[in-house]
Amino acid sequence: MPHTVVSFHAHPDDEALLTAGTLARAAAEGHRVVIVTATAGELGLVRGELADGLAERRLQELREAAAALGCRDVRHLGYLDSGMDGNAEGGFASADPDQAAARLAAVLEECAAEVLTIYDPVGGYGHPDHIQVHRVGLRAAAAAGTPVVLEATVDRRPLVRILRVLERTGLARLLGVDRAEWNSSRFRARYAEPDRITHRVDVRGQAPAKRAAMAAHASQGTADSGVRTLSVFLRLPPWLFGRVFAHEWFVEQGRLPAEPPLDDIFASLSPPAGPSGSARL
Repeated sequence: MPHTVVSFHAHPDDEALLTAGTLARAAAEGHRVVIVTATAGELGLVRGELADGLAERRLQELREAAAALGCRDVRHLGYLDSGMDGNAEGGFASADPDQAAARLAAVLEECAAEVLTIYDPVGGYGHPDHIQVHRVGLRAAAAAGTPVVLEATVDRRPLVRILRVLERTGLARLLGVDRAEWNSSRFRARYAEPDRITHRVDVRGQAPAKRAAMAAHASQGTADSGVRTLSVFLRLPPWLFGRVFAHEWFVEQGRLPAEPPLDDIFASLSPPAGPSGSARL
């Protein structure tokens, strides 16, 4: 039976990094996928000549990325980007979460959403707009009666192992990885606690779609100084890209983790199949 998933994000390109494989898989399996962005990401770091008209550029990139994933329904809630420190005047991070939730709830109700993806409570790596996505998403799902809420996150254990390999082999330097930002010790405190993860979604078959979605966000691969994370990912050879992005992780609200984690974001919409598997609280 086809279902509807709404994937709520803070900025264009967030969907490509955290959920693209899952959304592409859902679309390929015949489900309806709706992407909602709170902001247009107009304060994102780009080369100087791209700064003018950046909001519309990034929304167009989002539409192109969504198309690469098999999604034709993209919504923008109309909030301003808060910037990395969250202090931009009128930014999403400082918006009234109940008012923002009402906007999102209207989309959930219109689409008859059965699954909503948001972020974990710390916003993954702590961006204020990402933390607000968590707050707003929970309120919106409650208001709209959306039955399944999934916090998109990362199992930091394999991520830390990969970073250690990059550090030891010197590949981090060759790829232009910012060692201050991307180092194994820093990621030990990011994203959800691994023992909370309920879903480990196999998206190896969606690696080309995920890579195409990342590539669509061309403005975010450039900057006047430094190396952007997106550009580092796109430099990975396809075989390594497929290994690094083989899975995506979620924490389902109200579900106890189990081994093995679920591989289906719609599992809670199906009748129980017996005593095995993680249980709803």
